[in-house]
Amino acid sequence: KESYMFHTPNIKFTKLQAKSMDLPLLTKITEGKKESELNDLKILIQTAVSKYNIEGVVTGALSSVYQATRVQKICSQLGLWCFNPIWQMDQVKLLNELNENKFQTLIVGVFAYPLDESYLGKEITKDMIDKLIELDKKYKINPAGEGGELETFVINSPMFKKKIIIKKSEIEYKNNSGILSIKEATL
Repeated sequence: KESYMFHTPNIKFTKLQAKSMDLPLLTKITEGKKESELNDLKILIQTAVSKYNIEGVVTGALSSVYQATRVQKICSQLGLWCFNPIWQMDQVKLLNELNENKFQTLIVGVFAYPLDESYLGKEITKDMIDKLIELDKKYKINPAGEGGELETFVINSPMFKKKIIIKKSEIEYKNNSGILSIKEATL
């Protein structure tokens, strides 16, 4: 449930994201222990190399040096290239580009004041981006959640052949922290 490397809220529904993009999905259980979870990732990447003959890894690392350097190190050890296309990109610019390119993304985790349960399940629209910018100015949060303030889940994108429909969800919230737990979803 906790991890230094991986986004965990609603992770079991990545299978729907992969299915919507017609991509294979490899998974592996990890205990989320710092550094040892990297060995689990390395094993999974080795499996992808042998099963799919991959030549590299593309990350979504934006500003986490911890995450970016760990994936780069694994790729280097395995002789793979590592591409970080959004590395050090301005967070607001990234959010706007995702919105302009028709990504439909929901906030599924909030972990810092002033983000409360009212944000859970909300789509990151232009209005929400403006709201996150204001919160950044007032409270110094990272608008894209790069400080761990929030987590997201993509329900539609230009790469999806079908949108993910959340049929049932539940909010779990206490002490300025919570998640929108997806219970049932379909394409």
